[in-house]
Amino acid sequence: MRLFMAGLLTETNTFSPMPTGRASFMGRTYFRADASRQAPVWSNVPQIAWRRRAEADGIEVIESLAAAAQPAGTTVRSVYEELRDAILADLKAALPVDIVLMNMHGAMVAEGYDDCEGDTLARIRAIVGPRCIIGVELDLHCHLTEAMREAADLIVLYKEYPHTDVAERAQELYTLALAAARGETKPVIAYRDLRMINGWHTPVEPVKSFVADMKAAEGRDGILSVSFGHGFPWANVPDVGARMVVVADRDMAKAEALAEAFAQRIWAMRETTRKRFDTPDQAIDAALAAPPGRLVVVAEMTDNAGGGAASDSTTMLRLLLERGVQGAAIGMVWDPVAVAMCFEAGVGATFPLRLGGKMGPTSDLPIDIAATVRALSDDHAQTSLSGGRDSVGAAAWIETEGVHVIIGSIRQQVFNPDMFESLGCRLSDKRIVVVKSAQHFYAGFAPIAHSVRYCSVPGGMICDYPAIPLTRIRTPWWPKVEDPFA
Repeated sequence: MRLFMAGLLTETNTFSPMPTGRASFMGRTYFRADASRQAPVWSNVPQIAWRRRAEADGIEVIESLAAAAQPAGTTVRSVYEELRDAILADLKAALPVDIVLMNMHGAMVAEGYDDCEGDTLARIRAIVGPRCIIGVELDLHCHLTEAMREAADLIVLYKEYPHTDVAERAQELYTLALAAARGETKPVIAYRDLRMINGWHTPVEPVKSFVADMKAAEGRDGILSVSFGHGFPWANVPDVGARMVVVADRDMAKAEALAEAFAQRIWAMRETTRKRFDTPDQAIDAALAAPPGRLVVVAEMTDNAGGGAASDSTTMLRLLLERGVQGAAIGMVWDPVAVAMCFEAGVGATFPLRLGGKMGPTSDLPIDIAATVRALSDDHAQTSLSGGRDSVGAAAWIETEGVHVIIGSIRQQVFNPDMFESLGCRLSDKRIVVVKSAQHFYAGFAPIAHSVRYCSVPGGMICDYPAIPLTRIRTPWWPKVEDPFA
């Protein structure tokens, strides 16, 4: 038996001013035929799991490229086509194969392609024919399209947000694909469009129990896999929005019935899970009101690199300084020029620094500060999703008026406290830490936090979901309308 695998991932914010070009994919998360033999980063965790399982089972592995770009704006057409066609050429050269496993995001948009994943999977199907088993692992922030469903035999999504289960879902997909390739099962895939756009956090109730019940339904009564696609709201494409996915063995009616049952549960908890966000002042007020010695973590969701934002907004830093807040930290600000100036000045130097505000209106204006350089790193890394390590390149820790700032050269959201602490910036003596992230920080920061607040900064990514200018969505959706099925 022969297994072919590849990875092509990015999450496209079609409202972002930053194009996703060739350099975005060809950096430290690009591998050519050897991703599964490298240290884990967010673009190769599934391939590592698939190779280990396949080699243990005596299956020959043929590996194509793995390419991943930090979320940003629409991908340049020629770049997507170059990467896609490289995968397809490798696949043709590898024929015949019994299984194709793809590590993809599910929300990649390129010029001329609203659905890059569906396009790639359809072309793979045309090459391998109907008997080969095609499985794809997707981020739960995906657009689930008919093209994906028609081309793939198996679609498995991460269940957790933050995505702590990437490797676990890869193991699940491999097991299901192998059973199908051996003829033990015949998977069928059912969708249920929820007509909802929202954010769901899986570590807390009621979503925590919902995820547990999805897992409990798997492996029983012919149900192979259950996934909840949360959707990615910042993409003006026809299939934006949340969907349930159920994979069953041969029985489509059973898959559709279970997808409907889970969909009704999500609808029933819509008010409980409806997202509400602090203003910047409210978030700071909450931190200042916390008991002494207790850390409040504030997620600056609207400047999240993981959603396609620039991560160079100065709004929260400016407000912390204006209010004279002491014992505060904020990171990571993406500003390669500022990092270079810090290296030029050296550790211990205090000098005038213009910081942030470089990528347009969503970044606010640059801020001029007196920066004291506390530490520098030529290659600063943090603990990432599912145990990986991700670099932010050259980085600096600076202090200005009692506020500590981490600045990096490679745009990246905050995942873990070691973004701060491995540079020497302790959080144990801070009262507030502002993280430029939406939810992936939670697994690392919640254990050390007195409380976690979610903040929407004006001018950044729109967190008021009904206000997102989605002009191409196929159906009405909640909460823009109270009953999208009326």
